Amino acid sequence: MGRQASLPLSRLSGHAGQMSAARIAMLSSAVLQFPYAVHRMASIELLTSHFGGVWRFLTNWNAIVQALYFGIALLNDLAGSNEKSLKKLPLLRRVRDYVYAAVAFPLAMFVGTTFWSLMAIDRELVFPKALDPYFPTWLNHVLHTNIMLFVLLEMATSFRAYPRRSTALAGLIAFVLVYLAWTHVIFYVSGQWVYPVLEVLNVWQRAVFFLAMILYACVLYLIGEALNSYTWAKELQQVHSGKQHQRKKK
Repeated sequence: MGRQASLPLSRLSGHAGQMSAARIAMLSSAVLQFPYAVHRMASIELLTSHFGGVWRFLTNWNAIVQALYFGIALLNDLAGSNEKSLKKLPLLRRVRDYVYAAVAFPLAMFVGTTFWSLMAIDRELVFPKALDPYFPTWLNHVLHTNIMLFVLLEMATSFRAYPRRSTALAGLIAFVLVYLAWTHVIFYVSGQWVYPVLEVLNVWQRAVFFLAMILYACVLYLIGEALNSYTWAKELQQVHSGKQHQRKKK
């Protein structure tokens, strides 16, 4: 009987180990591929000959944010805590959870969805055909497709309770405003907007466009929050129930 009872536990342990190994491989792949994509993009002279170089593009800001986030997540998996709890967590875990919720998820989805939407409408507004000979298809997908796939995989394989909404949205809006300020610095210095779509808009249209982009980023945050609540509904309910039970004891 004892041997039969231990078999399922052994299988469960082996399955957990396989899942852990697969997750480590996924995190490591993200840490390596996103900086490499930026490095590869930096070798394209057509993109680096202007003021700001490859750092003009939100795509590359996002790639570095994703690399940093997945690096933090990898360190947390190796030396931190993935405990399904709302009690006081290690700093590394708290940083991981905040960065994912406030910046990594909404930014990845923003870059991916806006890029492919504009490509479908008129690719000259975001990715002119003149770039095709210099910009490999695989690089385009690493920077604009993989980013979305990896943040969704991360949500599906890693428990987190989202931070306070106001705190997370403040971080996201601050990040977006910093980038928008940078695009204006580039325009002031070079006389050119980073993206062709901005060239066809007048001042008021650009103001509305920027405001719409900020609001869209906030909507993506809310979508991430809802997806996380749906994905981990059972675990979040258990954690909240345990927290309420502890409060009653006190």
